Amino acid sequence: MANIVMFCILAVVILGSAIMSVMTKSIMRAATFLLFVLFGVAGIYFLLDYTFLGAAQIAVYAGGITMMYIFAIQLVSKHTLQNLVERFKGSRVVSGTLISLLGLVVVGFVLLKNHFIYAACKMEDVEVPMDKIGNALVGSEKYGYVLPFEFISIFLLACIVGGIMIARKEDKK
Repeated sequence: MANIVMFCILAVVILGSAIMSVMTKSIMRAATFLLFVLFGVAGIYFLLDYTFLGAAQIAVYAGGITMMYIFAIQLVSKHTLQNLVERFKGSRVVSGTLISLLGLVVVGFVLLKNHFIYAACKMEDVEVPMDKIGNALVGSEKYGYVLPFEFISIFLLACIVGGIMIARKEDKK
């Protein structure tokens, strides 16, 4: 019972912070709410007794990636960020809602077509060993995540370099 209550609290924190991260006008507040989302996901990992994944979530994502975002935001000048503030228009809200609903329908269709929900209900107390998770995260075979992780790290590095170049260009004016 305590696990269900804790899961509900973490789910409310994650969903509320994710919505606030998207809806806020301040980019620093968005990064802070993103930090809360990442801490909530780490809490779910700890709740599932995946302590390694929870610690990696806090160290890599909540600690490293979020701090990198904040430093990149600080490198970009305030004048550039002020031009990014955009008001919500009715047509954009309606089109965004329709695209979100379409995505939800597609995900639901894929889940139902491939019987993922049935398979998840069928596996009641199946525990995945930690060595399988570790091999999947750092493996380079067919279902390994090393290559996507490297692409993401290169992309984030390019974003920081772009932020530095934007900040440098405005200093010359």
